[in-house]
Amino acid sequence: MAPFELICEIEPPTRPTLVHARHQIGVLSPVADGFLVPDNHLGRATVSSVAVAHEVAAMGGRAIACLNSRDRNVLGFRRDLLTAAAYGVDEFLLVYGDRPESGRRSDDVSVRRMIEEIRSFGQSDVFDGHRPFRLGVTSRFDPLPSFKLDADFVFAQVSYSLDDMLRWRESLHFEGKVYAGVMVVASAAMAKRLSAENEQLAVPADIVEQIERDSNRGVAIACELVEAVRASDAFDGAHLIPVSRYRETALRLEQQGWPLRQRQVH
Repeated sequence: MAPFELICEIEPPTRPTLVHARHQIGVLSPVADGFLVPDNHLGRATVSSVAVAHEVAAMGGRAIACLNSRDRNVLGFRRDLLTAAAYGVDEFLLVYGDRPESGRRSDDVSVRRMIEEIRSFGQSDVFDGHRPFRLGVTSRFDPLPSFKLDADFVFAQVSYSLDDMLRWRESLHFEGKVYAGVMVVASAAMAKRLSAENEQLAVPADIVEQIERDSNRGVAIACELVEAVRASDAFDGAHLIPVSRYRETALRLEQQGWPLRQRQVH
């Protein structure tokens, strides 16, 4: 079986500087096998995920650039593929995208259409000499739509329950890699906000109570869940979202012996 991969999501820059992104990458590099770079995160403008993914590669890391369908038309998406190839970025996570701050979104390009464009325009002779693109999609704990079966990997929704993850994984028929979603709940306030805004991300009451008693408990819960996912042998890896607690998360994973295990399996 291939080594278990830990893909850490970084907070994308909302200002024209890469200092904070570089710091996150540097802190998490000892425990991460790769980095996911969000795209216009939470409906706010950010530095291009392709540009930040290029920076990750320049620092010696593996990057997956998130591309959301919300802000693109076909021509713009083809521009992104050309830019990515020029920068040597060849892995994407294709998502529907959060609601923009304006409340309005463009529906010119769907996730289905982005997949079609990568498999057609992205494999045309324009890209001769470049590595083939690898694409991933996201999934709730539901059957995977047929058009997503053409993806190379799947990032599952964030969950706080290994049992829920395993039930869904057992029902999934997909030939590519599958990554479990784990999020650090940084505070009780964050937990309550997530629960109010998104039913899929609702934090169980017992976890909220633990974090209210100990603000560091959210990091421990997430890292313990990552370890449980790895031990289950049901997933190819985990997509870990440390949010602002990336320093504490890296330290906790190192205390769990994560770098040592990673070096042993490679």
